[in-house]
Amino acid sequence: MLLAGVVATVLSAVTLRAAQSETANRVMDQRHQIALAAIRMETGRYRGMLDTLAAGIAADDELTWDEFDVATAPLADAALIGAAPVAFVAAVPDPDVAAAQQRWRDRGATGLTLRPQEGLDEHFFTIFSRTLDESEQQSPSGLDIAGVEPLGTTLRAARDIRQTTVSDAYVLLRDRDKPAAEQQQSFVFAVPVWTRANTPEFRGWVVSGLRGGTFLRDILTHVGQSQISGDLISVNSDGTRHPVASWAGPGDPGLRRADPLRVADREWILETRGDSRHLAGAGWYLPAVTLAGGLTLTALLAWLVHVLATGRARARIRVQEATAELREAEAASRRQADLLGAIMTTISDGVSVVDSRGRLLMENPAAQQLLGLTGGIDDPADWQQHYGVYRPDGRTPLPTEEMPLIRALRGEPTDGFEVIIRNPGHPDGVLLSIDGRPLDPSAGEHGAVAVCRDITELRRYETDLSIFAGVVAHDLKAPLSLVRGHAELACEDLPDLPETAEARDGLRRIVQAVDRMDTLIETMLGYTTARHAPLRTTAVDPAALAREIISDRITGLGPDRPVPSWSVEPLPEVQADPAMLRHVLDNLIGNAIKYVRPGAAPYVEVAAGPAEPGRVRIEVADSGIGIPDADKPYVFESFHRTAAATANYAGTGLGLAICRRIVQRHGGEIGVEDNPGGGTRFWFTLPTPTHTEEPVSAKPADDEAVREALERALAERAAIMDAARLPGLGAQPDETPDRPRVPERPNSPR
Repeated sequence: MLLAGVVATVLSAVTLRAAQSETANRVMDQRHQIALAAIRMETGRYRGMLDTLAAGIAADDELTWDEFDVATAPLADAALIGAAPVAFVAAVPDPDVAAAQQRWRDRGATGLTLRPQEGLDEHFFTIFSRTLDESEQQSPSGLDIAGVEPLGTTLRAARDIRQTTVSDAYVLLRDRDKPAAEQQQSFVFAVPVWTRANTPEFRGWVVSGLRGGTFLRDILTHVGQSQISGDLISVNSDGTRHPVASWAGPGDPGLRRADPLRVADREWILETRGDSRHLAGAGWYLPAVTLAGGLTLTALLAWLVHVLATGRARARIRVQEATAELREAEAASRRQADLLGAIMTTISDGVSVVDSRGRLLMENPAAQQLLGLTGGIDDPADWQQHYGVYRPDGRTPLPTEEMPLIRALRGEPTDGFEVIIRNPGHPDGVLLSIDGRPLDPSAGEHGAVAVCRDITELRRYETDLSIFAGVVAHDLKAPLSLVRGHAELACEDLPDLPETAEARDGLRRIVQAVDRMDTLIETMLGYTTARHAPLRTTAVDPAALAREIISDRITGLGPDRPVPSWSVEPLPEVQADPAMLRHVLDNLIGNAIKYVRPGAAPYVEVAAGPAEPGRVRIEVADSGIGIPDADKPYVFESFHRTAAATANYAGTGLGLAICRRIVQRHGGEIGVEDNPGGGTRFWFTLPTPTHTEEPVSAKPADDEAVREALERALAERAAIMDAARLPGLGAQPDETPDRPRVPERPNSPR
């Protein structure tokens, strides 16, 4: 045993040493590639922000300090590694220095003094400058950098080739006053500013430096986890290589990597070095520890065998002690099982547990009572027929794949899923709310658990509340109608004189306020009843219903509103409550007509979209103001309105919330997305008819029928107003106001 243990330990140490070397090389490759990618990303981000700044300056005809300050603010917030101040540099011919100085002072360069170098035909002056590091001091403007090499050469090259250029390595002017130990080689990015006119005009340069030492240090410290060293080498314009930044890591760097990278028009080389002993997962001491530990364990194992061979009596005693502990643990488990059984028998909520195949593992008495049957069946495909599971409408069978236990087996939890159970145990049906969850893996078996509770009485109570809300709404609307009628009559009876203009305006405001209150009451009533009103589903033709709604909407538009264009494609029949489906379509179509830009003609398109089997997808598209992406997840929440809609359009923020309630009660889904042609596209899904039935449709009336209906409504309104008119408000009882003119129907379906 000792010989075998020693041989195995030595072989393990040798193998570990080989694996250590391989791991060190792999980690070094990873660190090098990450550092290379980080340098490419940071320099690309640096260049991209400078290019964006130059593009913004090029679009401004008269650049001022305030505009430069606002434009460079993102660079200050971007935390660019090793970034020196960013500046705007302008080229000025030698004779124009004084005029240029006054011009830039007028644009906000306060105290600007241009100091040209002698002997140059053209000068490059720093006009505006901003630090990107709070620890730095602001550099003075007005410096002439035309004669500074290699900066002047880089600026001229950038202007000539009209693209971003990078200078050779040199010490920045602002760093030359520092002690020699603090000076470091740097680069300068120069972006030419050319206008995009037909004849481009050169405005100047956006210039910023990059301190190589700081840049390389931060990159290697972050991505290399302080485990690698490195050099950043610049390939200058003459082809020579010049190391401009170095960073020393720990240990003796025996692993080396080098790769080129491109920055603007310049070639850089990154060389990295690492010590295999300090790289992650490659500790030098592991083989030695393995060897020592293996030998120690071998000795201990040999001693243990000796002890076991000579201590059978002690082993027998320990086995007996372990057996006693096992029996005690078994008794504790049995007590826990009995307690769990008592709890399951006592609770009033029904609990059912099935395995991965849908076979019933456990069902408490409450579940049997709520389901109306005792004993389960093993095939989930027969659950619907066995238990009598229906949707909340009480007539549509619930598909097996939508049942909470089946969804939980797929890993999809459900909360408050409502179904109706109707079987011999519950001939009148009972409404259950079911929560489904996948079985916890600690049980040792894949399965699902469902908890159900009876909410029949709760729904009856909520229905009573809905009826009460309808009565309250009716009692609120009756006084509003009276107020509106008297206000309209008073407004009509006032003579059209300048001294009565203020009174007429006040009466019109009363009418508008009453209309808003009436709309709010209707919306709140719809919001309250959309969830609890009983569903009376039947086969409905949504296309005919949409045409009728659009026709009614067009007829009700004022003379100052542009006539909308619309299109309704043939749609499959759906199984839905006609009144509730009409509310959904009316809300979506009304939004499409209302939320348009001022003066623009509305456009409404109702079409069918792709849907899963047994479902119909209906889409309502418009060309209106659209919905911002940030608001799309919340548009169906109660009282949520976008900023544009709140500022310019009337509304309560409940319309889409009501639509979602109605669609979900039908077992469907609703969503919103951008319309490819501009505007918004709302969609919702409904089930297909479950039986052949004469579809409920809104037969579109012809023009003459629409005019007759409108005339009857106007005549009834005039009669109500005559009956509600109070004495002393103008017209006498025998005076009949002029009958409102019936507007022509704007257009026909296209």
